[in-house]
Amino acid sequence: MIRLQQVVLARGIKPLFDSVDVTLNPGDKIGLIGSNGAGKSSLFAMLRGELHPDQGSIDFPAKWQLAHVAQETPPLERSAIDYAIDGDVALRKLEAQLAELEAQPESYENGIAIGNMYGALADADAYTVRPRAEQLLLGLGFKINELEQPVASFSGGWRMRLNLAQALMCKSDLLLLDEPTNHLDLDAIIWLEDWLKRYEGTLIIISHDRDFLDGVVNVIVHIDERKLKRYGGNYSGFERQRAAQLELAQGMLEKQNRKRAHLQSFIDRFKAKASKAKQAQSRIKALARMEEMAPLRAAAEFSFEFREPLSAPNPMLVMEDVDCGYRIESETDHSFTEKKIVGDVKFTLQIGQRIGLLGVNGAGKSTLIKTIVGDIAPLNGVMQTGKGLSIGYFAQHQVEMLRHDESPLWHLAHIAPDVREQELRNFLGGFNFPGTMVTSPIKPFSGGEKARLALAMIVWQRPNLLLLDEPTNHLDLETREALTDALAQFEGTLVVVSHDRHLLRATTDQFIIVADGKLQPFDGDLDDYKDWLFKNKLEKANPALPEKTKAQEAALPQAKPVPAAKVDDKEQRKRDADERTRLANLRKPIETRIKRLEEQMAKLNIKKKDIDAQLEDGEIYNDANKEKLKALLLDQAYVVKELGQIEADWLEQQEFLEAVE
Repeated sequence: MIRLQQVVLARGIKPLFDSVDVTLNPGDKIGLIGSNGAGKSSLFAMLRGELHPDQGSIDFPAKWQLAHVAQETPPLERSAIDYAIDGDVALRKLEAQLAELEAQPESYENGIAIGNMYGALADADAYTVRPRAEQLLLGLGFKINELEQPVASFSGGWRMRLNLAQALMCKSDLLLLDEPTNHLDLDAIIWLEDWLKRYEGTLIIISHDRDFLDGVVNVIVHIDERKLKRYGGNYSGFERQRAAQLELAQGMLEKQNRKRAHLQSFIDRFKAKASKAKQAQSRIKALARMEEMAPLRAAAEFSFEFREPLSAPNPMLVMEDVDCGYRIESETDHSFTEKKIVGDVKFTLQIGQRIGLLGVNGAGKSTLIKTIVGDIAPLNGVMQTGKGLSIGYFAQHQVEMLRHDESPLWHLAHIAPDVREQELRNFLGGFNFPGTMVTSPIKPFSGGEKARLALAMIVWQRPNLLLLDEPTNHLDLETREALTDALAQFEGTLVVVSHDRHLLRATTDQFIIVADGKLQPFDGDLDDYKDWLFKNKLEKANPALPEKTKAQEAALPQAKPVPAAKVDDKEQRKRDADERTRLANLRKPIETRIKRLEEQMAKLNIKKKDIDAQLEDGEIYNDANKEKLKALLLDQAYVVKELGQIEADWLEQQEFLEAVE
């Protein structure tokens, strides 16, 4: 287990942790949450041994193998698949030892050592390492023809995926993931979520994606007021528990304040009267002894809303046989060649539509949006926009185009030069730019604060069409929630690209898939999309139990021939015994997993039976039990969903077991 005892940590003059005590159990899948700057990354640094607490201790078993995602990727000529396999450090160490043995002069002892090393490689799953690495890379969005390409040929976002693959390849006991979904598209996030559900070690994730946390974790650790508080359940469960705590704390605070006011009133009335002096003195002592109860504060809530849009045309735009892509100029003769990304687009956008664009990175979602905005011209076809169309466009490059040496007030005044400064200040205050922050250069601002400014500038312009390309990147959970609420109430038309499923569910009502250079309507919700994805696109990347084949054996480094003794019955029996041992070693982790799943199913069935019994009681539907009924229904939905996932996992493990036997 992981145990933090009386941990104190400060960075510079800023205290992050004060006498923190928390225990995390082996096998827990933990979501680490807290406001930006609360100390999440510092806690990870302490777990990695890169940072040491000022006081206290952090302990976990010394034999545990820890894995995390490297933040830098050197431009190596090493192939992507070999780079991913490097994450299995134990295997690479064995391969290096084998190479050393094979470089030594031939001898009987050397041959025996080489044979033993091959046995160790087999135990380390060397026969399946390349198929496992392929599965990881395909699941994370790489194409099969990219696996042998050098690391240096990939862009920064794809190199981060390679680092993630390397961390997942490691046979770790503790896996630390800091915002693992930041560089992933929705397809890769869905695959990663499924992979992490089956990870058997202890997992700690920092993430601002609530649906991802809900799908993976069973424990939330919340950093608040320099303390770590552990909550059982996923993120939605944490929200319910936290809200109940805040309500209870507020009630206790109000009760204490009433008591303090009553004591103070008695003291004020009677402290001057001799007959009541003794009672007044006792009240004064009671008031002094009464510990001041600090209110349990929720995170500062941030909310905004889009202003009522200007009148809009209908249809808003029409695309007829449009090819979207880029014209690339030759460096030699300056001629242009066309690179088509999405072709033959026939698309009409009606007023009030709320569309989510789905598809892998590189499919053409951003290219389509840039074409609609007018950043790039159609290669072919006709695009017509309605009179009075006002587009609000948000994309990451919009954030990067902000003037770092200027303030939020300057940016807003630049697009609204005739508006009084106080009105602009008031508006920016609603986006959490108070006091001197509104006139400060934005260079030191966080990515989330810059994104918030870009959003404020869009809201000011009262668009009737919003085109949003990954609007939640760099936003913390509170700002994501505020954006989701604002978009849900937006009265105009919306087209959004996002890997945040919570935002997509809450703000869109139809989906279009961009795939294979085409635009196709998708008749279903995000759960249907997930099912379609696994059935049609990710089935090759699903981890399976590969059989050891001759081809795989040949792929391993081959030992130098050693003179073989004649095989007798005793030697054959030994080989048979070794084979039985090998099969038993393959079965053991699967059987352990099945046993754990059966225990989880039994617990969930007991919990479900208890919830069902409570819901059968007629009194639960009285007005007085309204909140309890709501909580029970939420718990019932969670248990049913969790039970379904575990049963599916159990069936899959049974299939793996049959494959071994």
